[in-house]
Amino acid sequence: MKALVALEDGKIFEGESFTGPGEAFGEIVFNTGMTGYQEILTDPSYKGQIVTMTYPLIGNYGINPVDMESAGIQPEAFLVKEYNAMPSNFRSMKTLAAFLQEYGILGVENIDTRALTRHIRQAGAKKGVVSTQTLDPGRLVKMARESEGLVGRDLVREVTCGQPYGWSEAGPRNGGNYSTAAAGKHKIVAIDYGLKYNQLRLLAERGCAVQVMPADTDAEAILNLKPDGIFLTNGPGDPAGIPGVVETIRELLGQKPIFGICLGHQLLGLAYGGTTYKLKFGHRGSNQPVKDLETGRIEITSQNHGFCVDLESLDPEEVELTHVNLNDGSLEGMKHKKFPAFSVQYHPENAPGPHDSLYLFDRFIEMMK
Repeated sequence: MKALVALEDGKIFEGESFTGPGEAFGEIVFNTGMTGYQEILTDPSYKGQIVTMTYPLIGNYGINPVDMESAGIQPEAFLVKEYNAMPSNFRSMKTLAAFLQEYGILGVENIDTRALTRHIRQAGAKKGVVSTQTLDPGRLVKMARESEGLVGRDLVREVTCGQPYGWSEAGPRNGGNYSTAAAGKHKIVAIDYGLKYNQLRLLAERGCAVQVMPADTDAEAILNLKPDGIFLTNGPGDPAGIPGVVETIRELLGQKPIFGICLGHQLLGLAYGGTTYKLKFGHRGSNQPVKDLETGRIEITSQNHGFCVDLESLDPEEVELTHVNLNDGSLEGMKHKKFPAFSVQYHPENAPGPHDSLYLFDRFIEMMK
């Protein structure tokens, strides 16, 4: 089934749907990971985006229930060079096509992903539309231009949990005040801006009872849970477009140790009084080099973000740069000099990706101790 991909700047790419008919809008981005497509598809940080995989063959090992990072598929559509309909892996329970069809997500193959990625790197991430239903290139480009972008848009409300839950050995279980969380020495409140399950798994493995709260939970309700630490999760979209959460984080600063990841890191930057800006094409993949300025160590990291904290907007008397991206020099980590709070832009929980940065979870534990 023929499919067209149209970008707002007039660029057109042809492909074929391997999931049936459909049409989807979103910012078109690329991910450089060779594996991990299931974790990418279930990462809420991709809400509002159409994901292109740069690795040419996708679907080799199928889909399994263990590698879910949220309750469902998050991107608006999925673009690949070649789809493998015959996966071979002992854990595989279904094909990638069946997984996408289950959630009504359009999958398109035979896209020239190399040309698409090169164009995005040169021209920047673009709004786009992928369709099997509308095959008029001019009309599709017009639809892409008129579609909603990511800047100023609150996508967190679309992915945050509807009600509080505790993280148990069986996964999320609805309930408050740690009543359904696995027992642990340290009590953690995780504010869900669009979290990945592996963050909760890693905290639980380190002896934490984790209570997850919706993104709009106020500071008083969080502190009433008497946590030993507060965890600010990842999530999608523009950090400046989420109402109320920055004020909540400001009220929490200095009250308890805080650890932020990805969007949580950006929101901390705004709470410190800084600003954020949109990257040209973002960082997405499981092979991004980051330098830890405190140790000089180079970490290969998993990343997924299109916005960044502006280091120049932060007060150097209060905030210290701790990590830097070696590809473009952008800010990848910071800590507050007065309050027990630190954060990183990348994903130390991997899933997918290397385990180089797991020490950050241990650092959070030590801070709570």
